[in-house]
Amino acid sequence: MNLKVRGSNLPGNNTAEQNSVRLQVYLARCGVASRRACETYIADGRVTVNGNTVTVPGTKVSAGSDIVCVDGVPVYPEASHRYVLLNKPAGYVCSLADEKGRLTAADLLAPFFSERLYNVGRLDMFSSGLVLFTNDGDFAARVAHPSSEMEKEYIVETTRPLPAEVAVRFTKGIRVDNVFYRCKSAEQLTPRRMRIVLIEGKNREIRRVFEFFGLGIRRLTRVRIGPLDINGLEEGKFRELSQKEVEMLLDMCVHKQRGEYGNSY
Repeated sequence: MNLKVRGSNLPGNNTAEQNSVRLQVYLARCGVASRRACETYIADGRVTVNGNTVTVPGTKVSAGSDIVCVDGVPVYPEASHRYVLLNKPAGYVCSLADEKGRLTAADLLAPFFSERLYNVGRLDMFSSGLVLFTNDGDFAARVAHPSSEMEKEYIVETTRPLPAEVAVRFTKGIRVDNVFYRCKSAEQLTPRRMRIVLIEGKNREIRRVFEFFGLGIRRLTRVRIGPLDINGLEEGKFRELSQKEVEMLLDMCVHKQRGEYGNSY
């Protein structure tokens, strides 16, 4: 369906059209979810604009002219933005809601924020460590985009001693079940502990590679996202980012996209 922005066809009135944005961007700015998740909301028929169900991402809307609802509830752009770093314990899923009724990482933040915060990137249910949350769709899109090349550092503890070849082969690149995995760096710390740095971070990448070598993982913890490290933040606890940290993350994304930033943070 082609949605006309209300008021945009009036003679001499181009304000609404000039201020229009794609529907998934608008929803992300309302703190509904990340842009990618909002595209799923739209495709699933959960979003209406001026009373009409819209299932096509990219439909243009205007905050000043259109009434947008998700599951029948009107949504509006957030008045203020939040940027939160959570140390997620194992056992929590990175999702705003879980169809299986499991605890979500967002549940840990809900009592402390009136805004609806969503995760930027994911950690699987059995992993612990750092996850970013925000209600700023533009920030989430830039930080999560592959072109940002944002480093994520993990500490992996295994159930048995690590063969020396794991670090070497993972760094050079390895194909598992027809999927190619390669980390930026891997360093063995002890016979059963390894530090791994990823950039792209495919789904369950570390677990799949270690399973290939017959290694069970006792504990997997993300200890750094770009310049943000765990730095004594206890499991289940969170802190809000400073304005300087937010600007640093965004600046790194810009420089990476332009090819101007170095290989290390």
